[in-house]
Amino acid sequence: MNERCAVDVLICGAGAAGLTLAIDLARRGITFRLVEKNQQPFHGSRGKGLQPRSQEIFEDLGILDRLFAVGGVYPTERRYRDDGSYSDANSIESQAPTAAEPYQQPLMVPQFLTERVMRERLLELGHRTQFGCELVAFEQDAEGVTAQLVGQAGPESLRVRWLVGADGGRSFVRHALDIGFPGKTLGVRALVADVQLSGLSAECWHRFGEGDVLRQIAVCPLAGTELFQIQAPIPLEAEMDLSAEGLTAFVASRTGRDDIQVHAVSWASAYSMNARLADHYRVGQVFLVGDAAHIHPPTGGQGLNTSVQDAYNLGWKLAAVANGAAQTLLDSYEEERRPIAASVLGLSTQLLDNLQRGDMRRGREVHQLDLGYAHASLALGRAGQRAPDARLRGAAGQSLRLFDVFKGTHWTLLGYGVTPGSMSPRAGLHVHCIGPHGEMVDELGQFQDAYALAIGEWVLVRPDGYIGAFFSPDSIETLEGYLVRVGL
Repeated sequence: MNERCAVDVLICGAGAAGLTLAIDLARRGITFRLVEKNQQPFHGSRGKGLQPRSQEIFEDLGILDRLFAVGGVYPTERRYRDDGSYSDANSIESQAPTAAEPYQQPLMVPQFLTERVMRERLLELGHRTQFGCELVAFEQDAEGVTAQLVGQAGPESLRVRWLVGADGGRSFVRHALDIGFPGKTLGVRALVADVQLSGLSAECWHRFGEGDVLRQIAVCPLAGTELFQIQAPIPLEAEMDLSAEGLTAFVASRTGRDDIQVHAVSWASAYSMNARLADHYRVGQVFLVGDAAHIHPPTGGQGLNTSVQDAYNLGWKLAAVANGAAQTLLDSYEEERRPIAASVLGLSTQLLDNLQRGDMRRGREVHQLDLGYAHASLALGRAGQRAPDARLRGAAGQSLRLFDVFKGTHWTLLGYGVTPGSMSPRAGLHVHCIGPHGEMVDELGQFQDAYALAIGEWVLVRPDGYIGAFFSPDSIETLEGYLVRVGL
């Protein structure tokens, strides 16, 4: 075997979670390998909805405009009655963007397009996925992990500081760690297929048989493609013919129409829905992210988004410890992310129950903007929530967004009405003063509306866009202690 030089992180699995972590580590200059046992990228659209909170993350990672360019809005739903008539409606609540929340609607991007955009971003940062490379064994000690890989060049032993299992619901990493994955099979089996078809307009999301589990079927045009996605509950023991001919017959049986023809199948799957949550997200130097840690029913578009946010939470913490922060910082990953997954699992399951009764409404509860870490150890005082956006005016007269100030790998310390120079920046910390004598002015009052600071107060924003702490002028020693704790 070839003994390779160590890297900081081995990421096992190159789906949305693994790619998010890889992009974040790459822009931070942390060494890593991203391996994927499959020979080529996933080409299906199992996840197709990017929620507003994930859109904010993708803006920070530099790919949001590209995702909007290849994706699109969710179409109007056309709900058919048994007599062939129909009505059009929107089940997704429409809200206008605000200064604090610039993204208010889910964006439809088929998963294979999302991951393609992410791979392109990773290439820009000088890295690529190693396909056809499988993790087959690993051992860990207090200093790191020795991983055994099998790739196209044969067996390989790799020494790394940390291993991250982003390897899906059947995670090899989770099984090897013997981490429990309790939950339940939901008693619902479903068909999902990306197909080329004729007979239905690409302007609507077509739904038939609502409220009847034995007759339900939905056919949705996939934004950015010429494909449609077929979704339907199916009997638990049914043998499914996933060919074009088989799916044409299936669609006809559910819709009562013989004019809808499936011409080609790009990807198809018949699967049982599960709701499961790993007992732990970390054992020593090994972590789980994404579906390896939690699997959801697809209702509400929560799975991929929760996975991306796992990786976004873990990335800056691994980088901080790699650069000298205390190892205890890594304990906050499971502390913060596991309760989020538990709540999202409950939401997805409830939405599935609603869908089976014909209730398809979706509102703010799926946007993930209200999720936070208020009760976790890294949140001081009233902190822990998502840091809102706001428009400010620069001292030179230009318009600024807080999200542009936050963008990047750094922490951000904002002082309201403070004396310029009273806090100095340092490596990894940007300091800004907002007020008449600062470099930014809250001309529209949007910053004050969002953060409600008193004159002289400070707010510290984490690299992942959550508020770490608020500080008064007489608590600067507490601020210094916090910065040391997180590696600054």
